[in-house]
Order: sequence, then C-alpha cells, then structure tokens
Amino acid sequence: MTIRLERLRRLMAAEGIAALWVRQEENRRYLSGFTGDSGQLLITATSQYILTDGRFIEQARAEAPDFEVVDLGNKPWEKLGNTLAAAGVTELYFEAEHFSYATYEKFLEEARGWPHRVVLKPARGLVERLRQIKDERELQLLQKAIDLADAGFRHILGILRPGIRERDVALELEYYLGKQGSNGPSFTTIIAGGYRAALPHGVASDRVLQPGDLVVMDFGAVYEGYHSDLTRTVALTPVDPEWRRLYHLVLDAQEKAIAAVRPGLTGREVDAVARDYISAAGYGSHFSHGLGHGVGLAVHEEPTLSSRSEEKLAPGMVVTVEPGIYLPGRGGIRIEDVVLVGEDGPRVLSRAPKEFIEL
Repeated sequence: MTIRLERLRRLMAAEGIAALWVRQEENRRYLSGFTGDSGQLLITATSQYILTDGRFIEQARAEAPDFEVVDLGNKPWEKLGNTLAAAGVTELYFEAEHFSYATYEKFLEEARGWPHRVVLKPARGLVERLRQIKDERELQLLQKAIDLADAGFRHILGILRPGIRERDVALELEYYLGKQGSNGPSFTTIIAGGYRAALPHGVASDRVLQPGDLVVMDFGAVYEGYHSDLTRTVALTPVDPEWRRLYHLVLDAQEKAIAAVRPGLTGREVDAVARDYISAAGYGSHFSHGLGHGVGLAVHEEPTLSSRSEEKLAPGMVVTVEPGIYLPGRGGIRIEDVVLVGEDGPRVLSRAPKEFIEL
C-alpha cells in the first residue's frame, strides 16, 4: 500500500491537491487494504487516516497498519473536523464522482461549527487513474477470479438442457462458484435464452429453456475483492444454421479486436476493429453497446473500449473484449474474455472454450 500512496501523493502534488477525502469503497480498499463496508480516508502529503466507527476499529488497525485509525464514535462530523485540524487541512478535495449533493450540504452545515475554516473542492478520477494499471499482486488475484469463472462455465455445461429455468441455471452457477472459493457474484448473473438472448443485460428469469435456444451466460466471480467477467453463448439443439454463422462472425470480430489490444491505441480504435467488422457484414445496428471495459476491484472501471473513448491503452491495463449481435424477438450472441494489455501486445486471461457448443 505504501507504493500506492506514494503514487497518489505524486499525482496530488502535480495537481496542487494538499488533502484528499476518499469515500468510494474500491478506492478506499485500493489505498489502504481496509475491507470494512464503512469508512473514509484522509490523505495528505505526510499523513494518512482511516475514519470509521466502532464496528470496524480493530479490523482497520489490522488491515491498514500504515494508517492512523480514528474512531468517529457518535459525533462523526466533529471527529472529522478535529482530524482535519490536526492534519492542518484548510483545503479538502473530495471525489466528485462519488459525492452526493446531500453530503456536500451536510459538510457545509457541520463545518460552520468548526473552529477552523475548511474549503471543500472537487477532484476527479485521481485514484481511478492509478487503479487502471494493475500491479503483479492484482494480476494474481484477477487471475484467481477469472479461473473461477472459467471453472464455472465448464461446470454449467453439465447442467444446461431444455426444460430448466434460467433462474435455476444462475443459482447453480453461483452456488458452484461459492463452493470453489468465490466471495460472491461479480454482478447480477445474466442467463438469457431464446428471444431473451437479444437483451444484452437479460438477467436470469423464470423462463424455461427450450430446444433450439441460444443461451447467453454472462457472469463472474470475486476473489479477495477482484472481479472476473465472462460471457459465453451456447446452443441447445436443434440449432438454426444462421446462428452458427452469426456465432462465428462474432467470434471473428472478437479475435480481431483482441489482437488490436496493445499500448498506444485508444479505446475508440480498438472498439472500431470489432464494430467495423460486424458492420461490414450488415449487423452494425445490432451491436448496441461498447466493446469492453476495465475490470479489477470493480467489475466496470476505467478504461473503456467504446466509440467515445479517446484514452490510450497502457501496459498493465486489464479490459474485457465482448462484441455481440442481438436480433430483437429472436435471440443474440455475445462472447467475452478478459485481456491484459502487455508491453508487446495482448494476453488473454480467460481460458473457457469458445468453440460453438451445441448441447
């Protein structure tokens, strides 16, 4: 954590930020190692504090030994003010993307009673910028989460069949992942068969899978806070030959886009590789979302691969690559892997099979 704090302090100094108030959960964990679900950090040029309540004091001391732990008790705003005064903070920058207007108003109200004046100012994306580049330990934890998802896919192939509800597939998948060591699902599990496969976020329903369905399964595991994200589409026989053709179109688009994941390219340029290929085949209007996103302590984080992203990829970034084709009322296909941006090109971290599977 010391290295992460040093990197943050260099970034703060470059932007003229003397004190940063960190409230967002993943950012808090990234900087301190504290995994409790209530708390906030105060980072200055020379000190770092965790402010939390009595439920988490001992946990914070054990998980974040480099931080001074402040018990907020039953007067949290007063304790915050005292800590700011002790740290000599007169300008406090907050995470603009993770700060409600109600909290802003409450701060101004409470700060009027403090003996010293503190000016509140917004900062944007500081910790998120650091989180984009994964260190070796983060890559190890990500790989654990990815391996769990790969194992979950292999397991669920033995469960899928006509006559089973989408919801039961999701429950079996999540139970299996939990038994194998997942701390929970990365997000609400998507199991969408038949016409529901045309819904990019078709979370599992009571619909019963039918012969001839394509089944889109999008799910992930969490390992020590790090998320995986895997999508596979399989078919329940008998299969319409058109789906087989479209599956290989999506797979080819994905493989071309993965090959383009390299340092220096923008998210927009990588997105265009898959999008242009699918558009040239006449299905551009049926690819309705961005190509991918960063993944780490959050399942969706920076950078993004989309038509709007001008951010350049850099070594150590980890992104998903997940093109799709969705035909409303009929069905859909998506294939997704997690990919590391390496010095010399991409490294695919997901290992689940991608051939067209007919069950």
